[in-house]
Amino acid sequence: MNIGLILVDDHAVVRDGVASLLTAQPDMRVLGSFGDGASALAYATEAQPDVAIIDVAMAGMNGIETARLIHDACAETQILMLSMHASPEYVYQARRAGARGYVLKESAGSEVVGAVRALHARRPYFSRGVESAALDDFISERSAADPLGLLSTREREVLRQVVEGRTSAQIAEQLGLSPKSVDTYRSRFMHKLGVEDLPALVKFAIRHGITGLE
Repeated sequence: MNIGLILVDDHAVVRDGVASLLTAQPDMRVLGSFGDGASALAYATEAQPDVAIIDVAMAGMNGIETARLIHDACAETQILMLSMHASPEYVYQARRAGARGYVLKESAGSEVVGAVRALHARRPYFSRGVESAALDDFISERSAADPLGLLSTREREVLRQVVEGRTSAQIAEQLGLSPKSVDTYRSRFMHKLGVEDLPALVKFAIRHGITGLE
């Protein structure tokens, strides 16, 4: 089955180059190419691509915000960021927005295909130029100070309803999602928060003021 992709970059030459690289792969199909985040979001919400490749630095709605909105609207879409910046702050903000992949533009030609395949297989991918040890330390420090900062708006909504005892079907109906998407959001936030079961999740939610349950 082909991997359906969208490209989001405000430089047409970059989009064209990445599109050529991807369409040459027998298992990949570029569904759409966009020069701004708003157009990409509108399309992704309808098409639900497998992977969205997004430039970090765009005019107007930047790539981090675009990633966050697509991540919230498309439960199954994997986010791959392209960037000129390797600093932990940029990568942290991308991960916080929901990206599971981050490729430096200087190495995009050799890495983007492998990154797409990794994300489609639900494996994270970060360029060799991104210092993983420094990044892990940076994220650990930020997460300890604000664990809820790791969650998207949609993940927080689902979290609140889960700890209040609603089923996936009930949450899906209330939020206009599919039960499968609700389960995906639940898996995401439990992984991010490092909790393994509902009792631990409820304790976390009470401790952080997400619910008033006692």
